[in-house]
Amino acid sequence: MNATVQLPEDQRQRCEVWTRVMGYHRPVAAFNPGKQSEHRERRHFNEPGGRN
Repeated sequence: MNATVQLPEDQRQRCEVWTRVMGYHRPVAAFNPGKQSEHRERRHFNEPGGRN
């Protein structure tokens, strides 16, 4: 069963997303607008036999 819990707006908190670019971990919010757009277009996948 997949129950979804919705918090009231006053209890919500922004989540900072970090990603690895060229060997460094950086927050996506620090990217320029072009790099942020590129990050949104990325496709995620799981490699067979890899870690989940």
